[in-house]
Amino acid sequence: MPYDQTADQTRDRIPNDPATQLRVRASWLYFIEGMTQSEVAKKLGVNRIMITRLLSEAKRRGEVMIRVRSQLAAVVELQQRLEERFGLDRAIVAPFDDESGDATKVIAAAAGAYVSEIMKDDLTVGVGWGRTLHSMLPFIEGRSLSGVRVVSLLGGIAQARRFNPAEFAWQFAELFDAEGYLMSAPAIVDSVQTKHALLEHCGLDQILQIAEACNVALLSCGGISSLTTSYRLGHVSEAERQSMIDAGAVGDILYNFVDTKGDPVDHPVNDRAISMSIARLKRIPNKVLISGGTEKVEIMLAVINSLRPSVLVTDERTARELLERHDPASAGRTTGGARGRKASS
Repeated sequence: MPYDQTADQTRDRIPNDPATQLRVRASWLYFIEGMTQSEVAKKLGVNRIMITRLLSEAKRRGEVMIRVRSQLAAVVELQQRLEERFGLDRAIVAPFDDESGDATKVIAAAAGAYVSEIMKDDLTVGVGWGRTLHSMLPFIEGRSLSGVRVVSLLGGIAQARRFNPAEFAWQFAELFDAEGYLMSAPAIVDSVQTKHALLEHCGLDQILQIAEACNVALLSCGGISSLTTSYRLGHVSEAERQSMIDAGAVGDILYNFVDTKGDPVDHPVNDRAISMSIARLKRIPNKVLISGGTEKVEIMLAVINSLRPSVLVTDERTARELLERHDPASAGRTTGGARGRKASS
């Protein structure tokens, strides 16, 4: 079944179901990059017998002759380049070639398929918030699991309604009959003193400690433009936005407003945010960054540089721009391919 049943005709012609993605990806690694079947199996996290079957099926379908014929071949190449350039365990690129369109739904569909893959018993999942993550919910295959915990990584937004972090965390938890842990405080409070009091006396620091034990964190980031979720919904004033730009902010992740290196800027909003800090986020072993859009490229590069996510889910247009704008000399990281972590571990 296609990821996005409402997509336009161009995208409908591109086979974009998880089975096809895996089959074409395996074909690319084996026939184009020259890996052995064992190497392909290790790269994709499956057994060698499955790789044999996938390659056979690709030949039967006419997807492989001398080269990979599927329209996904260009996307698979982008995924490989992203993994190598940014040291990712996995890059998932949703086909999308509309220069003026909104890629949110195709990213959400690809992310939903990936999240459905990795969910298993006894997993602790930290979740962020935003329009892309919320749009992912209909594409997740829910099922009853045991021992799953879902932790919201930031406080609530009373005005947000659809995109409220607490609402997203609860809906996600319900998909898997999981226990939910929420930060019962606003995402931004009125003073540093209030923040400290809430953390120390209202149990919020205990929630953050649970969050640090997450196996995986599902994250989205936002640019500093007036079009992104935080500003569109009125959670940060225009005066605060401008002053953060003056302080060097290029966007935020969980209300941590960061500069081009991914370091928090010196600004009062950061001091008043009830959310998991950048330092604590770095301790989570597997981080999945789910974002896209040309207005987010700068903040995505900053987050990739700082947090080093293990998995990136984005769209084709954004992937190309990330590769074009990335400066290896300033990234400060190794780009030798996958680091061997598994997001479901």
